[in-house]
Amino acid sequence: LEQRENLFYTRCLVQEKVCSLIVDGGSCVNVASETMVKKLGLEVHKHPRPYLLQWLNEEGEMKGSTQVSVPIAIGRYEDEVLCNVLPMEASHILLGRP
Repeated sequence: LEQRENLFYTRCLVQEKVCSLIVDGGSCVNVASETMVKKLGLEVHKHPRPYLLQWLNEEGEMKGSTQVSVPIAIGRYEDEVLCNVLPMEASHILLGRP
């Protein structure tokens, strides 16, 4: 398995709750963990163009079929990020490059 070296780990606030965040410059997708989405009651929507992802957990290929808009705050910076919703253990949120 190829190791990624361009990862940045931090914490952010989502609806006033502290969540873990990984910024991955080697990825092109934004992902929100199913667990976080359920716990915070975020509203999910069907993905307009579902697609397959390979690397997020031990189960291999997964279909990204739902999306969620996640309001994040890091310090005074606030944004809303559109993410695919998938089971993910490594972090609550993974942000790829734009």
